[in-house]
Amino acid sequence: MAEREHEHVRVAVIGSGFGGLGAAVRLRRQGITDFVVLERAGSVGGTWRDNSYPGCACDVPSHLYSFSFAPNPEWPRNFSGQPHIRAYLEHVTDTFGLRPHLRFDSEVRSLRWNGEELYWEVETAKGSLTADVVVSATGPLSDPKVPDIPGLDTFPGKVFHSARWDHDYDLRGKRVAMIGTGASAIQIVPAVQPTVDRLTLFQRTPAWVLPRADRKISGLERWLHAKVPATRVARRGLLWGIRELQVSAFTKRPNELGLIEGLAKGHMKRAVKDPVLQAKLTPDYRIGCKRILLSNTYYPALTQPNVDVVTGGLKEVRGNVLVASDGTETEADAIVFGTGFHVTDMPIAHRVTGANGTTLAEEWKDGMESLRGASAAGFPNFLTIIGPNTGLGNSSMILMIESQLNYLVDYLRQLDVLGGKIALNARPSAVHAWTRGIQKRMERTVWTTGGCDSWYLDSNGRNTTAWPGTTAEFRKMTRQVDLAEYEVLRIPAQRAAERATGAAAKAVA
Repeated sequence: MAEREHEHVRVAVIGSGFGGLGAAVRLRRQGITDFVVLERAGSVGGTWRDNSYPGCACDVPSHLYSFSFAPNPEWPRNFSGQPHIRAYLEHVTDTFGLRPHLRFDSEVRSLRWNGEELYWEVETAKGSLTADVVVSATGPLSDPKVPDIPGLDTFPGKVFHSARWDHDYDLRGKRVAMIGTGASAIQIVPAVQPTVDRLTLFQRTPAWVLPRADRKISGLERWLHAKVPATRVARRGLLWGIRELQVSAFTKRPNELGLIEGLAKGHMKRAVKDPVLQAKLTPDYRIGCKRILLSNTYYPALTQPNVDVVTGGLKEVRGNVLVASDGTETEADAIVFGTGFHVTDMPIAHRVTGANGTTLAEEWKDGMESLRGASAAGFPNFLTIIGPNTGLGNSSMILMIESQLNYLVDYLRQLDVLGGKIALNARPSAVHAWTRGIQKRMERTVWTTGGCDSWYLDSNGRNTTAWPGTTAEFRKMTRQVDLAEYEVLRIPAQRAAERATGAAAKAVA
C-alpha cells in the first residue's frame, strides 16, 4: 500500500460495467495505457454482475446490446439472459487486454480536485492515487433503492432487493411479497411463481407490457454472422433503424401512441380473462410515460391461483404482516423489493468535491445537469458516462455509451493539442444553455405529458434522465469537444517553474 500512496495515472475510470470497460477499450485503442479501472466489487460486469435474480434478462435485442467494436456472432437468443451478457463482458475484458488495468475491491471513497496541481486526488478502499482525468462510469442502475417502510425492521423473515438477490435463501414453499412492478419484477414473478406457496404482488402503478419477440438464434444464423460479418452488421442496423423511427412518437407526438396501447391491452386480455384483474392491470397513463416492459409470461403468472395482486404500495410492516396503502393485509415469509435504483440522485456525487470546494451532490441539489451529458461546471477533467439526460426509453444504452466514449477520446485529444499541464472546466453558461435546450424539448415528450410519475423524474419533477431525441442526433452532438464551451485551466507560470526546478533537482539527486 505504501508504494501506491503516490501513484499517479493519466486517467482513472470508475466502474467496470459497459461504460467502464468501453472507456478502457477506447483508451487502449487510442494508445493510452496509463490508466486504471477502479471497481468496488471483485469482478467486472456492473449491472449484469449485480443483477442475478431468477429470470434476469435484457429487454434490448442482443445484437444491438453489445459494443460495435466487439461484435458477438454467438448470441444464443434474440434477448439474452444475464449469464450470457456477463460472460460477454468478461470476454471483452480478456480480448482487449484490460486485466492489468483493473483494480478490484477498490471502492472510490472520495474524489477531490487539487486546483494547484490540476489533478484529482482519489481515495479508494485499497489506498490513494492521483489522476489527471477521472471518468465516472458508475451507471444509474448501480445502487439499489429500498423505500423507508415503517416497521420493516420488525419483519422476522427474509428481506432483499432484486439487485442483491440472496441465492442461499430458498423461496420454494414460502409466502413471498414482491414489491414493485418494474422491469425486474415482471421477470421475477413468472420465474418464482411456480414454486412458491403464495405470491403477493404489491402494485402501486400498473405497467404497460408488450409481447416479447424472443426466440433462439439458430445455428445457421450464428454461422452466417461469424463467417459473413455483413449479415451481422445488417441485423444490428435493422434493429437500430426500427428504434430510431419510433423515437419521434415518444418525443414529439405522444398522441400517436394509442395504437401501441391497443396492442398492449390486447396482449393483456389474451392472457387475463378476469375483468377485475384486467382493471387492476390497466394503466391510466400514456404508454411510454414509464418504461415499456416486454414479457410473454408475466400476465399468465398473475392469473395463477397462488398469486394475489394488491393495488397499492407497501405502507407498513407489523411483524410478518404487510399492510398495503389500500389497507390490505398480507402475511409473508419473505419480501423482495423490485423498487429500482438511485438514478436521479447519483450516489457517487456525494463523494466528488470540485474546484469550488462543494460536492457534485451539492451542486446538483436542484437537479442533475452537465454539458452533453459529460461535464459538470466546477469539476474540471471529470467526465461521466451515462450522465444526466443520456438515458433511453426504447433503444440500446450501448449506443449512447459509445457516443460518450467518442467525446471522451476527443476530450483527451484536446488536452494533448493544448499541451502542458492543463484542465478543461465546463463553463456554467454552456452547461445551462445545454440544459435549457434539453428541458425545452422535454416539454412535449411522453415523459412530461403522459400523466405518470416515473423514475425518469427527480424530486423536483424534472426529467434529468432521458434523452429527448435519436441516438444518431446524440452521436452527432458528442462527436467532438467544442473548446468554446470550456475554460482552459493552467498551472500559474511561477508554480510551473517551481515544479520544473523540483523535478530537475530530484533527477540530479
